[in-house]
Amino acid sequence: MRTFVEIHVLQNFAPSNLNRDDTGAPKDAFFGGTRRARVSSQCLKRAVREFFKDKAKAGEISPENLGGRSKRFLNEVAKLIPGRNPQEVVERTRLAMLAGSGTWVAPAEGSDEEEKSEYLLFLGNKEVSAIASTINARWDLEKWEDIQKALEKKSAKDKKKEAGKKASRELKDAFAKLLDGGKALDVALFGRMLADMPENNQNAACQVAHAISTHAVEREFDFYTAVDDLKPEDTAGADMMGTVEFNSACFYRYAVVDWAKLTENLQDDIELAKKGFRTFLEGFIVAEPTGKQNTFAAHNPPEFVAITVRHGGAPRSLANAFEKPVRVKADEILTGKSAEALIEKAKALASAFDGSEKTADHTWVLNLVGAKTTGFGVEKNSLAEILESVATALSTASAAPTGA
Repeated sequence: MRTFVEIHVLQNFAPSNLNRDDTGAPKDAFFGGTRRARVSSQCLKRAVREFFKDKAKAGEISPENLGGRSKRFLNEVAKLIPGRNPQEVVERTRLAMLAGSGTWVAPAEGSDEEEKSEYLLFLGNKEVSAIASTINARWDLEKWEDIQKALEKKSAKDKKKEAGKKASRELKDAFAKLLDGGKALDVALFGRMLADMPENNQNAACQVAHAISTHAVEREFDFYTAVDDLKPEDTAGADMMGTVEFNSACFYRYAVVDWAKLTENLQDDIELAKKGFRTFLEGFIVAEPTGKQNTFAAHNPPEFVAITVRHGGAPRSLANAFEKPVRVKADEILTGKSAEALIEKAKALASAFDGSEKTADHTWVLNLVGAKTTGFGVEKNSLAEILESVATALSTASAAPTGA
């Protein structure tokens, strides 16, 4: 029986532009027949990954258990092999990645800073360290000149094929083993695709929905002007003007984590999974997108949070609670009315789909809007209490056999 952890968040943001499209406007979408404000899942996951970095800097999680997404890993590898010529390290790393993993890294064009892989690589920090160790160990054992000849081929495909023929079996085996996710929390949660080595892909343990407003929205425009501080006093008029689009919305945010998949991705390190998942929960709830925050400072914490530990069955988004857009009267609170709609939908779905033999789910609620939660979950006074309750429930799940 699989265990899913679902996070439901209602967060009302003041005027803001948290996540922009290619025109600079706030992202939106049609849902339930009306236009809604939207924040993309990629934007939300980015905020969580930045939260992880802050926790690492504070010493609460190890940087070794994080990863990075970049095209510029070659120079990072060079930093990890002291005593070698950095440019020679970069060159041999390029050749080793081409031969060992089939990943083509374009030659430098005028600057060491422009050593880039063919596409973004999402690698754990331990994997990067392992690549450096492999390069250093094989420094005098590989026929680098023969692999170098592969670069004379015209197409990237031919380069990869020829380099693979010239590399030793030891080098290729080393790359096949070291690209194992590196027990990186962000890689384990959000997954990755390595186009040239699909066997080293990692399916995400976490799914994150695009956040949508619980109500219909319309775009608004801020007309701004700026004055040159050094212009003569007798000169009238603005020296710069323009418009910024924004909106204000109460967002429903949803994510679900497959607990068994997370522990599998972390190579069955249960303690790391528990610690990392608790950090993820906190980050998903409190981390904010940074778009245009210097302009709007919309730092508005969530006022309704529900976390469900679900044993068996399928994940259950409550987005359809807002298929009919929430409307409020003058004396009503938008977040409160949204919470009522969410609770009503959750109870209706539970009544329809939860059978008598199903293992009981557990839901904990942080309710700052005074919504009636009877029959929905157990209210807690703080986020810390909820996180502790979830951790206890997962400890029980970890001790039980997973089953089918």
